[in-house]
This record gives sequence, structure tokens and C-alpha cells, in this order.
Amino acid sequence: MSHVLDRQFGRLTTDKITNALTSASVLCLPIGSYEQHGPHLPLHTDTVIAEQFTTRLVHQYGDSHDLWMLPTIPYGLSPEHDWAPGTITLPVRVLTELIEATCGEYVRSTPARNLLIVNGHGGNRGILEAVIYDLHRRHDVNVCVIHPSSLATVRADSELPEVHAGLRETSVMLALASDDVHLERLPDSYEPDPDHAEGTRRLVLDRGTTWPWNSDNPSMSQLGIIGGNARRATAELGEQIIASALDRCPDILARLNKPDP
Repeated sequence: MSHVLDRQFGRLTTDKITNALTSASVLCLPIGSYEQHGPHLPLHTDTVIAEQFTTRLVHQYGDSHDLWMLPTIPYGLSPEHDWAPGTITLPVRVLTELIEATCGEYVRSTPARNLLIVNGHGGNRGILEAVIYDLHRRHDVNVCVIHPSSLATVRADSELPEVHAGLRETSVMLALASDDVHLERLPDSYEPDPDHAEGTRRLVLDRGTTWPWNSDNPSMSQLGIIGGNARRATAELGEQIIASALDRCPDILARLNKPDP
């Protein structure tokens, strides 16, 4: 296992770039968001998850797969949360150009030809699925996106589908940044509504139809939370979720460096 500080891109001096990095090196770019996560989780929840997961990934597989951690892009696409104070959502065009330009510069200025984007926010998925085609074509770089929440095989025993700030995401934050979790701020009246399950499946999870939805919709959310009872969250569950996602990464990293023809 490598020391993460030794594999942070920004800590390199310019003369080390061509010595430390090769065409087989993998640049790991965390991307998150700043958006409401109920009264109990911070605005930067998704950014913390992306950055901390990348840190653990580099620690665990950095030496074996030559991983390098890039600075995090903290903002994402979050129009579904823009009703809430503090949510920062970039226009689609701006975020697309930011990702493309940033990644293009890393490819231009280093020998590395492998890029792993670690996405901490579900709302970024669509834009990332599109932009990696441009990155591959324009810069001749091997690239893929991983979504740690979807990679994880451990599931929360939740009474509702887990989408946002519920039992699952709160557990992950307890494991990664417990000081940022404030369960005491949940009002006494907070209790997940079983009727929200149908609204969530219809508006968010139905793969046959895409709807513009928001996390203030009373048919599927309460306090901006879309998921099970956050009070039942535990750091132990969070660690299990993270570990199960990390366990699936070696195959992804191996394929990234030797893509299909």
C-alpha cells in the first residue's frame, strides 16, 4: 500500500513529472458537488465522498496500478437541489468545458494516458457518460468513470429506495467524515414515509423514462432526504459499503490500462 501524499499530483515538482509518471500511469480525478443534503449532512457531502474514496483507492492500489491523485473538482450538476440555499449547480456547458479542459491539460502536460474519474454525485452521471467520449477521441486517452455508490455490493436494510441523504449516504459520511454529520439536527417529527417509495421509483429510478425532478418534491422526499431513516445510519455500515466498492476496483484498473480493441 502506498502513502497517499507520495502520490498526490500537486506535490510533484515539475522535473519529477517525466520521471515519476509514464504512459501506464493512471490519473484519478474526484468530482463531487455542493448541494443540500438535508439538515444533518453538509453541502460538500458528495465532494467528500469522491475525494475520500479516491484517497483510499490510491492508498490501496496506488503502487500496484501506478495511481496518481488529482485535485478534486468540487462542483457538479445539481439542478434538482437548486431550491435549497447553498446549492451550487454549474450550467451543463460550463461543467462540460471545465472537465474537458482540465483533463485535456493533464494529458497534454504529462506522459500519463489513463484517466479514472471518481464521481461522488449521481446527478453528474449523465454528463460524465457523454464527456468521456470526447476525452477519448480528442486526447487519445483511456478513460472511464466509477460511481462508488453504484459499485458497492453491500446494501442498506432500508425501508425506502436510497437516493439522497438517507440511511446509506449518511452511513458513508459517518465512516468518512463523522464530524460533519449532525443527526441531532433532524427534527423529532422526522420519520420516513413509506408512500415515498412509489414517487421515487417513478420519478428517479425508472430507467424507461427520464423526468426533471427535485428533492423538495413532497411525493418522494422529506427535508430534502430521499431514502431510509438517517438516524439508523452507522459508521460500520458505511465502512462495509466503501470496502465493497474498493474490492471491485482492481479489475476496472486492469481493464483501463489494457482497454478492449
